Amino acid sequence: MSNLHDLLAKHVGGGGAAPGAVGLVARGGRVEVTAVGSADADGTTPMARDSIFRIASLTKPVIAAAVMLLVEDGRIALDGAVGQWLPELAAPKVVRTPASPVDDVVPAARAITVADLLTFRAGCGFPSDFSLPVVGLLFSELKQGPPQPRLIEAPDAWMATLSRIPLLHQPGEAWLYNTCSDILGVLIARVSGRPLPEFLAERLFAPLGMADTGFAVPAEKLDRFTSYYRTDPEAGGLRLVDAPDGQWSSVPVFPSGAGGLVSTVDDWYSFARMLLAEGSADGRRLLSAESVRQMTTDHLTQAQRDDSTLFLEGQGWGFGGSVDVEAIDPWNVPGRYGWVGGTGTAAHLTPSTGTVTVLLTQLEMAGPTPPAVMREFWRYAAEA
Repeated sequence: MSNLHDLLAKHVGGGGAAPGAVGLVARGGRVEVTAVGSADADGTTPMARDSIFRIASLTKPVIAAAVMLLVEDGRIALDGAVGQWLPELAAPKVVRTPASPVDDVVPAARAITVADLLTFRAGCGFPSDFSLPVVGLLFSELKQGPPQPRLIEAPDAWMATLSRIPLLHQPGEAWLYNTCSDILGVLIARVSGRPLPEFLAERLFAPLGMADTGFAVPAEKLDRFTSYYRTDPEAGGLRLVDAPDGQWSSVPVFPSGAGGLVSTVDDWYSFARMLLAEGSADGRRLLSAESVRQMTTDHLTQAQRDDSTLFLEGQGWGFGGSVDVEAIDPWNVPGRYGWVGGTGTAAHLTPSTGTVTVLLTQLEMAGPTPPAVMREFWRYAAEA
C-alpha cells in the first residue's frame, strides 16, 4: 500500500469536489492513514489525521452496539416487545397499502420487537418510493433526512409525533431505512435511565478510547472540526451547510441515533477493531462474540433485499449496518459489514480478511450511489 494519498488527492480541492479527506486502510498489522486537502473550502485549515467530521449514518452501527449492551445486561430482549419502554409504539396503526392515504389504516398484526428495530423491519422508515403519503410525514413532521440536530424536538415530543404517523408496513414485513435508529436512540435512553450521550460515553466511547466521538464538539476542539458542504448545482461549486461553530457546537435536545455523531478516523477504527476482535478491546470484553455475530449477519429475506435495492444493492442488513451478500464489485466481499454516511463518510470491516476501511470527507452525498472517491477508495483497499 503506497499511493492512498495520491488516490484521495485527485478527488479533493477543486470545483464541486470535497475540500479534503481522511482515509484509513488497515489489514493485519499494516495500517495506512492519510489526510489530504483542507478542512474548509477556503483552504485556511489543512486536513489532519485527527480532524473531526459529522459521520451521519455511521452513527447507526454504534447505536446497534449500544442496544446489544442492554440485551447482554438483561434489560431488554431481542424478541421482546418495545411497548413497555416505548408506549407510543405499543399499538401502532398501519396504512392499508403503502400508497394509501395516511388515514386509511388497520391495526398492526403484532407488536414491534427490539429485533424489528435493529433490522429496520419495524414498519417505519424510507422505502425506495419517496412519494408515498406516509413518507412525506417523515420529512415534514419528524424532520428525517440530512442531519439537522438543532431542528429536532426533544425525544418525548418526537415520539409523540411518531405515534401519530402510521406504519408503512406491518412489523417484520419490509426493510425501511433510517427511522428505526432514531427510535433505538430513544429506547436506549429510556431503558438505561440515562441520556443517550452519557450512556454511549460511559459504555462505549471511554472503554474504546473514542475521545473525539459524541453528539457535539466542545469549544476547545472546534479548531479540528471540519466544515460541512453541499454541491450547489445552480451557482456551481460548494454551498456551506454547517460551520464548525454551527449546529454541532452544543449537545442537541434530540441526540439522533440515526445520524447525529461526530468522530475521527482513529475513533471509528477503534470501534471497528472491537468488532473484528469479536467484542474485545485491549483485553476487556465489551460485547459477546454472539452479539457481534448478530450485528454482522444479514437478517433479511431475499424478497426484502430485492425491494430495497435503492439502498442495498448487493447487500443485506445486520444490526446498524449493511452486510455484503454478493461480490458485484471487487470490494463487495460477502460478509463485509459497515455503512455509508450522507455527509461523505464510509466505514467497513471484513471479518474474513481482517480489513478495516474508513473514509471521511465533508461533502454531502447527492444520492444513494457512492461518489467516485468512495468507489476508488474501496477498490484500492480490496486490491492492496
